[in-house]
Amino acid sequence: MAGAMAATLEHRGPDDSGTWAEAAAGVAFGFRRLSIVDPSPAGHQPMVSADGQDVIIFNGEVYNAARIRPELERRGRSFRGHSDTEVVLEACRTWGLGAAAAKFVGMFSFAYWDRTTRRLSLVRDRMGIKPLYYGQLGSTFFFGSQPKSFAPHPDWSAEIDRDSLADYLRLNYVPSHESIYAGLQQVHPGRIVTFDVGAYHDGSAALSEDSYWDFRSVARDGVRDRFPGTLQDAVDELDGLLRTAVHDRLISDVPLGAFLSGGIDSSCVVAAMCAVASGPVRTFSIGFAEKRYDEAPFAKAVAAHLGTEHEELYVPAADALTLVEKVSDWFDEPFADNSVIPTYLVSRLARRQVTVALSGDGGDELFGGYPWYGFGKILGGGFARVPWGLRRALANTIRGLGPAGWDRLGRILPATLRPERCGDRLHKIAALLDLCDADQVYRVLISQWPKPHEISPLVADRADEAWRGTGPDDIPDFLERMLYYDTLAYLPDDILTKVDRASMAVGLEARVPLLDHRIVEFAWRLPMSMRCPNGVPKGLLREVLARYVPRPLFERPKQGFEQPIAEWLRGPLRTWAEDLLSEAALHKDGIFDPGPIRARWSEHLSGRRNWQYPLWNVLMFQEWHRRWL
Repeated sequence: MAGAMAATLEHRGPDDSGTWAEAAAGVAFGFRRLSIVDPSPAGHQPMVSADGQDVIIFNGEVYNAARIRPELERRGRSFRGHSDTEVVLEACRTWGLGAAAAKFVGMFSFAYWDRTTRRLSLVRDRMGIKPLYYGQLGSTFFFGSQPKSFAPHPDWSAEIDRDSLADYLRLNYVPSHESIYAGLQQVHPGRIVTFDVGAYHDGSAALSEDSYWDFRSVARDGVRDRFPGTLQDAVDELDGLLRTAVHDRLISDVPLGAFLSGGIDSSCVVAAMCAVASGPVRTFSIGFAEKRYDEAPFAKAVAAHLGTEHEELYVPAADALTLVEKVSDWFDEPFADNSVIPTYLVSRLARRQVTVALSGDGGDELFGGYPWYGFGKILGGGFARVPWGLRRALANTIRGLGPAGWDRLGRILPATLRPERCGDRLHKIAALLDLCDADQVYRVLISQWPKPHEISPLVADRADEAWRGTGPDDIPDFLERMLYYDTLAYLPDDILTKVDRASMAVGLEARVPLLDHRIVEFAWRLPMSMRCPNGVPKGLLREVLARYVPRPLFERPKQGFEQPIAEWLRGPLRTWAEDLLSEAALHKDGIFDPGPIRARWSEHLSGRRNWQYPLWNVLMFQEWHRRWL
């Protein structure tokens, strides 16, 4: 059975496979391997310790394994190969799981079976870069990188969790403290979940949870203990930390490269690679024919300046469209971040030449790069001090003219100053002006369906996001609090999930140096005046990048890594979307109320409104539901 379950994850590990079982304890491991470090048989998994007492299956990389190994050898541990998995195994045996995990620099999730204590432990990296699901269904305790691995087991039952559905409709992703499947969840970042098989009785799992690193504490401590240096000191410190993080992530026994969009984050990573790498750096980018979605020229200019071996691929819209229906194969939970398609495409391009690629993810959350931070700072910060009656009057004035009318007025402005979707954005701002609480402003800013119970009779409105319990007393600055919320939930559950599934779909390992925990801890000691000096988003990262790349090559407005969904839904994707959004399809399973969804679909097709994001949210759920349930 373990072999059949592992086979569902062959795309994550195409190079090797293995199983191990202890029938008396009822424990079985199945593994698929993507060979990066020590691809020899000495790195085969599941890996059993030399004395046969402990077993591990390990996903990811520990970049400082070579520095930990001599300390273990001095303590009498011997090694059969040079894989980081063996170092992790021996470190856990020597220091215990928590102390060992605290020493690791890397991205990982692993399962560890102690045959003496009869305890199974699940461990996940600090930032949640690598996934690890678990749960009890029937008499079986499951764990794995993706829920699809559980499907071959006779105890598996795929039932929708209603609270998770509500969160998905609001957020575009399922928070990792739960799962769309009832009975499952993920190990929290920086945590260890232990299942005591010896204490398992009457169908009730004996579970305990411990933390070896906690982002909440890192953020709170950083607010209380600020970096004492100057802005120039902060630039120097971040530059050094980035070089170290990138250098650590160059360890590999297989070819390695980097994604390069030409934006601030990926350009910083590639610049650091060029500074510390011993040989040429390979970079990859994709482009689209639609100019406003095309970052390839910017990436090409940065690559030329840095002297990388650069490869770009222009993707015809028809090629991208063929992938839309495959998203649900890569994600076994509904997922509506439309940038997953270009992420998959650049991963596929890179995989033709390399097995590992460095990515620039994490810079927006750490250094204030997302557009909604600007809205939030105004509406939830200073503007919140304006009397509510005046804000309500302004909101009603905005609503007095429809979105199409505001779009027509917007055409008076020069093209360089004309905001995209002007009318829709103004009407969303009007809704935010009605709110009294700053955290409510953030909640609506990130919501696709702010009131999911209005489109699904299965769910109830609730405020149970992962960040519940943290508020102004812990992080008083509202802009900083938005970064905190996003790092806690949006980063691991959307951004890192997207990168993991899209890259693993083609057997590529993506590494994210900006999320090295040492950079995260440093960033959270910086006040916003240093992270975004003079109010410039990601200003500190810009200062670091300016040491390597001329400012004209990167000083431009932020451009999202996405494709023209609004136009596609009115054009080449219309038939596909109409099939999934028809009244019969929406009504069929009793999940959705067709009325409000069909109303938005009609408005979108007419061009009166741009409802691309909430519609994409429902479409991706429908496609997932059709594929898996």
